[in-house]
Amino acid sequence: MRKAKPPKRYVLPDPKYKEVLVTKFVNNLMYEGKKSLAYSIFYDALDVVAKRTNDSGLDVWKKALNNVMPSVEVKSRRVGGATFQVPTEVRADRKVSVGMKWLIRYARSRGEKTMVDRLAAEIVAASKGEGAAVKKKDDTHRMAEANKAFSHFRF
Repeated sequence: MRKAKPPKRYVLPDPKYKEVLVTKFVNNLMYEGKKSLAYSIFYDALDVVAKRTNDSGLDVWKKALNNVMPSVEVKSRRVGGATFQVPTEVRADRKVSVGMKWLIRYARSRGEKTMVDRLAAEIVAASKGEGAAVKKKDDTHRMAEANKAFSHFRF
């Protein structure tokens, strides 16, 4: 790496819960700069989650996010003409962003009618330790476990 690392961009906390994590999630959820629409989808989804679980929607969402965040992943590494899947630890900030992106991606691919319902259902499922996003995390961990023999190629 020749150049200096770019400075970290800090996002402002969201208007309702005053949480930076919520803003980051909404930024990932947003399409084509429609941030107010993304906020309304997220807040409505948390309201639906709160009704379904009889618990704070924000707490359930945080629990779901913790259940989805991976702690290890595999990275491709070429050694002598062969490509190995090398398991590596995931940085804290990458953990959060990957977890958010998986939660949103698998919420979008669900079968419910509106995005609010899809996101709410995926959050509830992830908080219980089930759902497609949690399965993705488990698959990632399983892949890292299977390739543990190549961990000495870590860079």
